[in-house]
Amino acid sequence: MNSLSLGLALGLMASALAAQDIGGHYTVKGTNLDGSPYNGEAQITLTSQYTCNIVWKTGGSTSDGICMRDGNAFSAGYTLGGKVGLVIYLVQKNGVLDGTWTVDGVNAVGTEVLTPG
Repeated sequence: MNSLSLGLALGLMASALAAQDIGGHYTVKGTNLDGSPYNGEAQITLTSQYTCNIVWKTGGSTSDGICMRDGNAFSAGYTLGGKVGLVIYLVQKNGVLDGTWTVDGVNAVGTEVLTPG
């Protein structure tokens, strides 16, 4: 195996391992689209080496979606109130997911931090 092939193989293995280390329970703190705060919990469950399911329980409601990690980016698509939503997180070195989110047709962005534990 030449050094380029070895480098590619190691890169693919690291990417798969990175996806695997994101699963688990998180506490949630965020701001709604109107700026009001919310909190709750989230559970991320791996469904393959590349994808996962995420379930949020916040403010008395439950939402779920599909998610995936690519390096230090973690994103999820979901439905909220019958509209499609998207959240994009930056994965911090300590495992905290720091993100922004929105839903289709809304001219606003909320924030959300998921902390492992």
